[in-house]
Amino acid sequence: MAGATTDIGKACLDALNKLVKYVPAGSVNPAAQKNNIEQMAMKNTQQNAQMQALKAQRMGGQGGGQPQPQGGAPQGQPMPGQAAA
Repeated sequence: MAGATTDIGKACLDALNKLVKYVPAGSVNPAAQKNNIEQMAMKNTQQNAQMQALKAQRMGGQGGGQPQPQGGAPQGQPMPGQAAA
């Protein structure tokens, strides 16, 4: 291995800096592209599992009928701090 401070390391660094000029900006090599695709697939799998769990949780509490009101006082009773109508 050649360190960055050795003669061969400096020559390699100089050559790389010259070659970089010919690489288009934003270009991605196949390995980086594959890694990005795998990472997106893993995130998609995790998010899909979370969405399925959320849907099951919502459907399990409703019994298939009309949606239940979320939070608040029971129907027909005033909220705390409000006068009855």
